[in-house]
Parts: sequence; C-alpha cells; structure tokens
Amino acid sequence: MKAFCLLTVSAVALMSVASAQAQTTDPTPAATVQSDDGATNDEIVVTAERRSTSLQRTGVAATVLTGEDLVRKSVNGVEQLQFATPSLTVNTTGQGNAFNIRGIGKTEQTSAIGVGVVTYRDGVATLPGYFQSEPYYDIASVEVLRGPQGTFAGGNATGGAIFITQKNPDVNSVNGYVMAQYGNYNDIKVQGAINLPISSTLALRVAGNVEHRDTFYTVTGAWTGNPGDRRDYSGRASLLWEPSANFRVLLKGDYNNIEYGGLPASASNIGTAAAPIPNTSDPLVVANNAYLNGRDEFGRVVLNMAYTTDSGIVFRSISGFQRGTTQINYDGDGTAATGTAAVPANEFRDNISEEIWSQEFNIVSPDTGRFTWVIGGYYQSDKIFIPPNGGYYSDLTPNTFTQFDIEIVGTNPKTALAAFGQVGYKLTDSLQVTLGGRWSRSSSANDAVARAYFTGIAAPVAQLVQVDKTVNKKFNGKVAVNWTVDANNFLYAFVATGTKAGGLNGPNLAGLAPLAFAPEDVTDFELGWKGTFMNGRLRTQLGGYYNLFKNFQVNIIDPRSPGLSSLYNVPGETKLYGLEASAQGNFDGFSFDMSMSVSNSELATFYAIDPRAGTPPAACNPTAGPVTARCINLTGREQNYAPKFTFSGGVQYAIRLGDNATLTPRLDFAHIGAVWGTLFQDAARGDRIEDRNILNAQLTLTTGDWSIAGYSTNLTNEHYVGAINGARRLAGAPRQYGVRVSRSF
Repeated sequence: MKAFCLLTVSAVALMSVASAQAQTTDPTPAATVQSDDGATNDEIVVTAERRSTSLQRTGVAATVLTGEDLVRKSVNGVEQLQFATPSLTVNTTGQGNAFNIRGIGKTEQTSAIGVGVVTYRDGVATLPGYFQSEPYYDIASVEVLRGPQGTFAGGNATGGAIFITQKNPDVNSVNGYVMAQYGNYNDIKVQGAINLPISSTLALRVAGNVEHRDTFYTVTGAWTGNPGDRRDYSGRASLLWEPSANFRVLLKGDYNNIEYGGLPASASNIGTAAAPIPNTSDPLVVANNAYLNGRDEFGRVVLNMAYTTDSGIVFRSISGFQRGTTQINYDGDGTAATGTAAVPANEFRDNISEEIWSQEFNIVSPDTGRFTWVIGGYYQSDKIFIPPNGGYYSDLTPNTFTQFDIEIVGTNPKTALAAFGQVGYKLTDSLQVTLGGRWSRSSSANDAVARAYFTGIAAPVAQLVQVDKTVNKKFNGKVAVNWTVDANNFLYAFVATGTKAGGLNGPNLAGLAPLAFAPEDVTDFELGWKGTFMNGRLRTQLGGYYNLFKNFQVNIIDPRSPGLSSLYNVPGETKLYGLEASAQGNFDGFSFDMSMSVSNSELATFYAIDPRAGTPPAACNPTAGPVTARCINLTGREQNYAPKFTFSGGVQYAIRLGDNATLTPRLDFAHIGAVWGTLFQDAARGDRIEDRNILNAQLTLTTGDWSIAGYSTNLTNEHYVGAINGARRLAGAPRQYGVRVSRSF
C-alpha cells in the first residue's frame, strides 16, 4: 500500500505543475549566414533581451546553433541537444523531459515539480515539461541561454531557457528543400519545406516531417502493445504579410502526432529492498509485463505582429494558443515479475490534456543612442485536464487474485500575470550599464479527486477530494555592466535572479492535509569575456558563475507519514558554481567548435527519508534529523543531474572537388560526466548514471543544390542509461547509421 500511495501522490501532483511565462522574439531568425565550405563569417545573434543583438556583444552565457549546425551535428531533437551544449543535461522519461542547466531545472522525476528550463517556439513557451518530442525540422536557429532569465522569460526559467526559431516565409523567391533518409532500425524519414511568394507583400511557407523507426529495445515478458517503435507526423504552415516597411504580421501553426511506444525500461536495482544490487545489465534489453504504449498529440498557433514607427520604436504583440494530449502506459517497476504479495505487477497510465492561452505586448526602443529601453506585459492561462481513467495506477497480485487500482480525476487551472522592463545607458561609447526587472503573479489551483478500488468492489474503497489554491507574487531582475574594451574584446558582469513558482501537493489517501510548497529562488553572480580574432574567423567565450539557490524543491517522504510523498523546500542556501568556455573557428575549408564546463554544487543542510528500505524512523526533521538508517543527512551533496564536467567538440574539412562540388568529412564528440539521479546517492539502488561518451560522424558530398550524406550517431554503439524515473532506468539511443539525400531549391 505504501508504494501505491507514493505513486498516487506523484501522479496527482501533475496538477500542481508551475506555469511558464512566455518570451517574445523578433520575427527575424537569430541565425548566421553560411558559406559553401561551412565557414561562418557573419555575426551570430541572440534574442534574449527582446531585440536581436550580437552574441559577442551581449552579456549572456549562450550557445547558438543554426539550422545547418543542427544537421551537421545530428541534432534532431531535445535529447541530442545536450551533446552540443555545455552544462546541459536532458533526461527523457516518456511523457516529459527533465532539462537541467548548471544543475538547475527539473531534478526530481515527478510531475509535481515545475520546470526550471523553458523551451520556446517562435516566442511562445511550449507546454511546460511535456510535449518536448517535437522534431527539429526547417529550423532557423536554436539558442540555449544558461543562467536565470528572470527579467524577460520570467517564472520557470531559473536554470535558463531554450529559444527555437522556425524558418519564416519571405516574399523574395520560391525556395525550400526536400530530404529523404534511410537508416538501420528500418528508420525512414522524409521532410521538406516550400516557400511561396503570393505577392510582393504576402508569402506562405509550408513544412513537414514524417519518420518511422523500429524499436531499439529487446523486450521480453508478458508485455503487450507497441514497445518503443517511433512514428512521427509533423506539419507547419506559416503566413507572412508585410503591407508596408513598418508593419509585419506573422502567423504560424504547428501540428504534431508522436507515437513513441511507451518507452520500455528495466529496474534500476535487483535483489531485495533490504539488500539491493545495482542493475548493470544492458539497458536496451528489458523484461516487462504491462501494456506498453505512448503518444503525444499537440498543436500550436502563434500570431506575431510588429509595427515600427519612423523613429524606430517597435510595438509588438504575440498571441499563442496551444493544446496537447499525452497518453502513456508503462511498467511501473521495470520487471516481468508474475506477481506476488511482495513484488506485485505494476502498471501506470496517464491520459492528460493541457491547454494554454497567452498574450504578450512589448515596446522596444531603437538601438541607436546612449539610452535604450524595453517595456512589456504578459498574461497566461494554463489548464490541465485529467478525465476519468486519465490518471491511473494498477497493482495486480495474481496469486491472491486481487487488484488495487487508483484513479485520479480533476483539473488544475493556473494563471500568470507579469509586467517587465529593462533600461540601458552608455556611460561612454564603450561602457554600458543595464537594469531590468519583472513583477509577476502566478496562481495554481487543484480541483481533483483520488479514488481507490479493489477487484470485485464497484464503489471506491477510499476517496479524497482536494479543492485548493495558492498564489505567489515575486519580483526578479538583473543588473549588468558591459564593457567593449576594443574591437576584439568584450567583458561583462551581472547579478540576476530567477524564480520557479510554488504550488500545492496533491491529495493523498491517508487523510493528511496537503501542504503548499514555496517558490524556489536563485541568485546568479556572473563574469564573462568574449573575444573575436582573425577578422571574425575565431570567436571565444569564457564565463564563471556563482549561484545561491534558496528553497530548492524536492520530492521526499512526508515526515508526518512515512507512507506518503510530498514536495518540500530545502531550507538554507544551496550553492552551485563553475566555469564555462567555448570557441568557434572557421578557416577556409576547415572549421571547428568546442565547448566545456566545470561545475560543483553543495546542497544546504537537509535531512530526508529514503523510502526504499528499512523500518520507518520515528522522526526525521528536514533541518535537524536525527540521522538513522533511513533519515539521511544530505547536507553538502551534489545536485541531481549536475555533471562536474562536460565537453563537446566538432571538426570538419570541406575538400573542394571542382565543378561546384565538395566532400566534407565531420566528427563530433561529446562527454557528459556521471551524475546522481537522486539526492540519496545510493549506487546500490541504481541512483548513479554513469558518464556518456558519444561520437558522431558524417561524410557529405555536395554538388550544386544536391547533397548526399552517410551518417552515424553514437558510432561506438555505447549502451548507456539516459535517465532514471523512480524504480526504472531508461536507455539512451544506440548506434544509428544511414544515408540522407537532400536537394535545396
């Protein structure tokens, strides 16, 4: 019963996910222009502060990848992004993705905790923590901003933000591309886009992506369903209207239907609860005994309108509507146990919908002059729907012919309201100070019921209703000094803050009053240097950060009842600090890029119960303990999913063959250091995720508008654990290889 209550509360707590606050970007893609040999000689720009600015002259830690970079680095979606960006980890657990930047984001694998790294598509924050499996196709750029983005991104960006700009229509010409790919695991992919000028002021762009791939897994046991096969169907239509040089309207609509087969998983440890043994078997060979299936269906409409006055002031409005339904069935314990009183057969199922309306207005001053400013306002309405049988956990014990089921039904409405602004003033031609702030109000409500059933009894044997609401008000900001030393050197220093909203723990079947948990706050102190050399062919970025993290949200055993799990705040200040460095070089046919991070983290004073073994202690105070076999002192421990060292690098050389043809070999390597999946850091129970070393290779022949590439990702075929979710471990992708043919026009 204890395990069932834990999972029940975790499932219900989905309804208390903190709401995200969206950022608007300029309709112009944040990209660079590529030469035929792959060299980049133009400025890389970012849109972190509501205007397009040079990465080398902006006081922000960021990685910017163009659409061409994504293809060259084999970054097809969120999971591959971690192998091209320092300090970033992405842990896919089926329905959701846990992003962490510098150890801040989503460290616990429970839907009760909101995201700390928000993903945006064309200026609108995507559905928070879920529906992240949307493939990357027809992309202009991806910006990964590291550190809190409290002024412009607002709540749920304590770790950073990811801005994805999809390619826009243009009125200049008919253009586009088509691509076909075939690889192992019977991987078939077709994608393309076409840009159609309708008139001198109106243009349409249509793009699509279809992919079918067989499962990576070998699955045994009494499972049924579709274990790990992937089926992607995605489409996008964009309409641009520019009736004058001052007025621009951009309308985009996206649709995605992603079937991912429920993600088979194996147990994180074997043996017994009292004497666990870490599971070191191949994570791609699993034994499950539950129905396995998973599908996300979601869409998004974005309307971006901008009017620029003759004096250069921009008035911008961005409106967004998103709706998605996620459905998953998986084996709760990752085993094929036939079912005993001690080891039941567990099945978990979710069928949940979410709907978000958002509206933002901002006014942006011209870039010229000593004084610049941005002001804006934002509102968002976010609602999660859990229908009957939507949130469901089943425990089957065949030898007793008893089944225990838990059903969750309800809604979780949330709102976000914010006003923000930033001013900048040049004290001299080379020295600028900026000051920004954001006031925000967020609310989260639960209107839910949890019901427990036993086989043969029609009515629920237990039922708990929760109708509660919590409201948080916060002010965040940033103070920065930017110094352009000379044409080649730029220095910056800033202090920035960010907040992840608090919320409500869900109802529980033990009759205890659910507790609210407080917002978590981070203060970031940062110094950086950016250098530009050799006429722009070599660019470097170096930065150091020191973060103080207050009220860190963690999912632990409720000290009032060891059979329950609730969300608590870690008192005191958790410390995170480190260094990051990156460089990009382009020299005729030869080009390279590299990035690395070195980091450390120390949890504040905190005691918590490890629920997985032993007799519950009589007491375990979060700030005082006392220490027992299960009440563990976690003070000073590493933050979850915070690798001490990451490195990624790529190198390529374009060999000119004459007649407008080039042959380009490329290698990319990424290392992500080992991390802990829980604060208890018990290797015997499978809490350790070992380091990952991923090598990718491509050989591309380009002639005119045609290209053909042979590719391989994870060339050494490393079988590794990519994520831990409760008692389950999920595998990363094995070696994939194939041929890709494309034509641009």
